[in-house]
Amino acid sequence: MKKLFFSLLSFFFVAGVWAQDFEEPKIQPETFEKVKAGIGADFAMQYQAIDNYADNLELMPLGTGLNLPTANFTINGDLAPGMRVTLTTYLSSRHHNESWVKGGYLLIDQMPFLNCSMVDKIMKYTTVKVGVWEPNYGDSHFRRSDNGKVTQNAFVGNYIMDSYTTAPMMEVLYRKNGLIGLLGTTSGTINQNLVGYDNAAKDFVTYDMLKEMAFYGKVGIDKQINEDFRVRLTGSFYEQAKNHRGTLYTGDRAGARYYSIMVPASAGSAGTDIKSNHTNGRWGPGATYELHALMFNLFAKYKALELFTTYEKAKGTNVKDGPEFDFDQFAIEGLARFGKTDQFYIGARYNTVKNQDDLQVDRVQIGGGWFLTKNVLAKVEYVDQNYKDFPAYGPKAGFDGVMVEAAISF
Repeated sequence: MKKLFFSLLSFFFVAGVWAQDFEEPKIQPETFEKVKAGIGADFAMQYQAIDNYADNLELMPLGTGLNLPTANFTINGDLAPGMRVTLTTYLSSRHHNESWVKGGYLLIDQMPFLNCSMVDKIMKYTTVKVGVWEPNYGDSHFRRSDNGKVTQNAFVGNYIMDSYTTAPMMEVLYRKNGLIGLLGTTSGTINQNLVGYDNAAKDFVTYDMLKEMAFYGKVGIDKQINEDFRVRLTGSFYEQAKNHRGTLYTGDRAGARYYSIMVPASAGSAGTDIKSNHTNGRWGPGATYELHALMFNLFAKYKALELFTTYEKAKGTNVKDGPEFDFDQFAIEGLARFGKTDQFYIGARYNTVKNQDDLQVDRVQIGGGWFLTKNVLAKVEYVDQNYKDFPAYGPKAGFDGVMVEAAISF
């Protein structure tokens, strides 16, 4: 399977794909007319035909059919020249079938309320984002499916080690002549609480958010070399000295895109609940107490070619004074777009994660899609994921099969 993947990737490197969006472009102040609101929505529906297997463990059998449709609803508000607010609600998700708020943020590209020429010069290249949102750590989160919003992901599944969470955050982004610099801080946890309870000590525990803050940053370059060639190279860090429950790798409450896989048959009726196993298919450090993470991303586009790579390293502990984990992730994907209006694409992705105990998960995804319009997408994927040296599963375990996904985003 790996040989097939890299053969396809070498083909893609001389073929082609669509333009990639990363950080939001600067808001031009002259476009502001008055305070107004706009709405957007995302819808996704899947057909799943996947089998799972394990030598030493009986897994819950899987049928074929439609998964729970998912949807997002977004409200954008223009508040002033260079100022915008965004709020996103999940109308339906795998982990919460009812509507609930993902989060929102205030984006500041200008500060006319200060009436200061020096600030105006600084803000020409600076963006401030404040709210409850996903920290801009790494570039892979720009290419992942976010519940009903899936058109930015050429494939169906997200990465095996999914560095994504929503949390209170503030970040400052500087962009000039293709250079990128970002610094941010966040509470680091999706569950905001002031007090907990220690069952062992049979006593309450209070939390001080200011002592548990995580810090992150990004440096890089994003250059359109000429009309045909664009390259972007970034390095990011995420530092968390202590946190009662850091959620950088467990913060996606919407759930994974492969449903009900790798569930032990012993779970019985509880295993059929898609909410109880909403992250299956992913693997990483889990909730963290101490975390030191690095991610490097390379994006290149030449004519109709798109190449994206990720290397990530995460070290730390899950509990205070606990044993140290050490995870490494690598992913590479190539995409090619074609058709009279570039409405079709094909692509392949290879993703692998390994930890300090030499446990390893590998995945190959091969797929393609058709943009009926720029807002309507149909895509199909073949996925093959394998677990190596997992004692619970035995010598051979994993899942493979076909996913079909239809999406609308506007």
